[in-house]
Amino acid sequence: MRVLVATDGSDPADLAIDLVDGAAWGPGSEIFVVEAVESGAGLFGGPWPALAMVQADRIEADIRAQASRTVEAARARLVRSGLRVETAVLRGRPATAIVDRAGDLRADLIVVGSRGHGTIGSMLLGSTSAEVIDHAEIPVLVARRSGIGRVVLAWDGSPSATRAADLLRNWPILAGASVRVVGVADIEMPWWTGFPEPSMPEPTPSYLDAAEAARRHRDQLLHDMAGDLEAAGFRTEIDPRDGDAATQILAAAASADADLIVMGTHGRTGLARLVIGSVARNVVQHATCSVLVVRDRAGA
Repeated sequence: MRVLVATDGSDPADLAIDLVDGAAWGPGSEIFVVEAVESGAGLFGGPWPALAMVQADRIEADIRAQASRTVEAARARLVRSGLRVETAVLRGRPATAIVDRAGDLRADLIVVGSRGHGTIGSMLLGSTSAEVIDHAEIPVLVARRSGIGRVVLAWDGSPSATRAADLLRNWPILAGASVRVVGVADIEMPWWTGFPEPSMPEPTPSYLDAAEAARRHRDQLLHDMAGDLEAAGFRTEIDPRDGDAATQILAAAASADADLIVMGTHGRTGLARLVIGSVARNVVQHATCSVLVVRDRAGA
């Protein structure tokens, strides 16, 4: 297995290194520790005094030297028998450089911290991590905890969720985890049920039928997946829920004190980029545990 882990020396990035260090990688696995450094005016991210611009080469050299020390310190923590660890300091916009290097290496997984040295105004998920998730065609693990013991699998039977479940079954780092399989039935009042009169106290029969059908479908999916995981040796439980998918996945993870949420996402093609679906985006933004986002290969 080939894993690219991105660091910048921040505490969240160190947590990503901790997670990689504690994971049970399979024999012959390779870890690539990288830090990306912008060059030229990109170093400053805004208006800077002319003196700083004149000294940009020296400043960049100093930053690259510090980045070299950071990735070498990470390598020293990760290296062990049977695990090949390499380092590199990349040049360019961090998210772009990380995704491009992962592609060059044909990596199976990218591991990032939840945020780096961003500004106070950045979102709950750092801008670099969010951009990596949006652009990467391979799974991305956003580290918020140092270990993986309790896992929530968001399951809806879609191709991307199927791929996520396959990784859960087959990746050594997830072996032995207890798994809560969460399925959410969307039982919003559909337009085709008609619009009830204000005096109508009860939902229409067609809506009740649709809601019950959605629950039955969800429950069957959950039982089938739980059976598959138990056959693969996992301890499982099912958690059927109704309502907004992202809200319920986050609530299930919180109630289980999960270390990791594993979920698929449909790649949405935009202008020269791939954008994850809104459910995955909301979960990644607001989760308090690590999140593994798996994109459907067809969408990518």
